[in-house]
Amino acid sequence: MTASVNPFNLSIEVFPPRDLVASFNLWSTIETLQALDPDFVSVTYGAGGSTKQNTTQAVEAISHKYGTPVAGHLTCVGAPRDHVLSVAQDFWHKGARKLVALRGDIPDAENIVPASHSFRDPIELITAIRRLYDFEFYVAAYPTPHPKAKSVAADIEFLKAKFDAGATAAITQFFFEAEDFLRFRDRCVKAGITQKIIPGILPIENWEKTKLFASRCGVPVPEELDATFGKAQDRETHDLLSTAVATELCDSLLCEGVEDLHFYTLNRASLTLTVCRALGRTPELRELKAAS
Repeated sequence: MTASVNPFNLSIEVFPPRDLVASFNLWSTIETLQALDPDFVSVTYGAGGSTKQNTTQAVEAISHKYGTPVAGHLTCVGAPRDHVLSVAQDFWHKGARKLVALRGDIPDAENIVPASHSFRDPIELITAIRRLYDFEFYVAAYPTPHPKAKSVAADIEFLKAKFDAGATAAITQFFFEAEDFLRFRDRCVKAGITQKIIPGILPIENWEKTKLFASRCGVPVPEELDATFGKAQDRETHDLLSTAVATELCDSLLCEGVEDLHFYTLNRASLTLTVCRALGRTPELRELKAAS
């Protein structure tokens, strides 16, 4: 299976390990996908700072060992302002020059910090950190509106406000159909947003878990896709289907002028690697680039 070859900028997301097995998965993923010469790697951050140490350690290792630009995720809701700013400082000193600024999930009631002591949203977060460090800021965007958004227009208006606060680009929630992203991109342009909107791509490792996650995020699941995965009775068929679906989605986006793809790897390299190869992003191209 080979898609039409369109050059694209590549970024990948990983999450920090919580145990030894997870650590092996993370570094195996990084080692494998480094061959594709990603433009940057983003490292997620647990709700309420639950993975702070592991996240900062991963940021430092990726930056120093591989020399790859790295983006640390940072959530702000329910956390003290000075704590959030200290994490941003850690990221900067560990070598990160990009930051994914997110609102984050509201912590459990017993751990919640009064609103007056925390940043309310990424707009306040970006505004405060920009005074201290010269990060490139990435923010979240939603091709299908965020479940808590009052309306489609309100969702776009909030995204524009994040850009006005200093965001460099946005990375979208995952989606299943190219048209959802393309319509969203058109709405952003109509609203006066000129910054880059990067589609987030989720190669499907487990269809049932992906459906459950989609329902929680308000992402529509196409009936035809659900029926097709329902017929995949073994792992090999499931992975072939996942590769085909993700490759077709990415190819459609690239043919519509998209220049960047951000892969949610789930710390599993295989599907992302296969899809990128099908799109023409291969280790061989990296070698040619290094030799030129």
